Amino acid sequence: MSEERVARVQAALTEGGFDGWLLFEFGGQNWISAALLGVEHTTRRAWVLVPRVGEPCALVHAIEGSAWHAWPFAMERYSGWREMEEKLARMLAGHRRLAMEVSPRSAVPTVDTVPAGALELVRGLGVEPVSSADLVSAFHSVWSPVQLDDHRRTAEVVAEVGKAALREAAHAVQRGDPTTEGGLARWILARLREGGITVDADTHVAVGSGAADPHYTPVGEGAVVSSGQVLLVDLWGRTSADAVHADQTWMGFLGCSLPARVAEVWDAVRDARDAAVTLLEDRHREGGTVRGFEVDDRARAVIVERGYGDFFVHRTGHSIDTRLHGSGPNLDNLESRDDRLLVEGVGFSVEPGVYLPGEFGVRSEINVHWGADGPEVTPREPQAEILLLLNE
Repeated sequence: MSEERVARVQAALTEGGFDGWLLFEFGGQNWISAALLGVEHTTRRAWVLVPRVGEPCALVHAIEGSAWHAWPFAMERYSGWREMEEKLARMLAGHRRLAMEVSPRSAVPTVDTVPAGALELVRGLGVEPVSSADLVSAFHSVWSPVQLDDHRRTAEVVAEVGKAALREAAHAVQRGDPTTEGGLARWILARLREGGITVDADTHVAVGSGAADPHYTPVGEGAVVSSGQVLLVDLWGRTSADAVHADQTWMGFLGCSLPARVAEVWDAVRDARDAAVTLLEDRHREGGTVRGFEVDDRARAVIVERGYGDFFVHRTGHSIDTRLHGSGPNLDNLESRDDRLLVEGVGFSVEPGVYLPGEFGVRSEINVHWGADGPEVTPREPQAEILLLLNE
């Protein structure tokens, strides 16, 4: 919360027609406020007002001095709830329209993080809380140049591990000692750690009908990864607590030729993924803006046209920042209508999928950084075809 950063926030408040940005924090409950404020763990309610004009002010509990030792602006303290409410009323006096982490009808849950009771208190003081979603995109979810560089490197490691995992599964079959979903997952996690991806690293491995469940979790060791099956490997992670994630899905088939139905589904999914990227490229070239729901519409239209629309049961992509599912714009017009602008510097996944219950599922996942030069896709070489993993 430097003076320069506050000035940029205040310019955005003016442009958005807000009287200010009211940040509520309690024990990390509103993780967006906690991250923006840079406060350590808190155990009492705190309020921070960044007005459109003037100096920010914090209202914090009398025992929370250590948590707020780095706060550089004005600060009021309270001890009892009556005192807190009185001082909050004075702090908000004259402010009628304040940005807060709310989302009408909880349409975008990742920015709907202020509890109902806190909102009731604020509304009782004559203030209209308005969604801070676009402010969150610009001041929380935008990647720094350091994060972008780190993501590029991480993405290539993730891609190599994903492809190697498919080959490892095939080698196990060829050795006559096929692995399990759980065994392959452990192999992946070990390789991610060796590649420096040590924070929040995880994977979903699904074979055959398990791949038809988008968030499949095996019981115990899971199914045996054997010949004649579709194999889906979803893997992700980051290098440090300040880094952003790389999140990818890779597909293979444990055979020497691809069944026609699997090939048809793969083509639909890959083409939907590429259509989303093409829309982004076109909008950048034209100098236009793009909103999250528009990208979802473009990708979903391809899958609907191919006859698999009923089996594409999730959004096209999620925001990525220091959380795997970040608080910036999602590519979504299914689970919610995310009409937030893709502001310069945000990142997100593009991951259409088709899931045929009892048969198999196919997903292709890449990441995109929406930068000054347009969309940058990671990894550098996205999957073009399902990998055929066994020879004749």
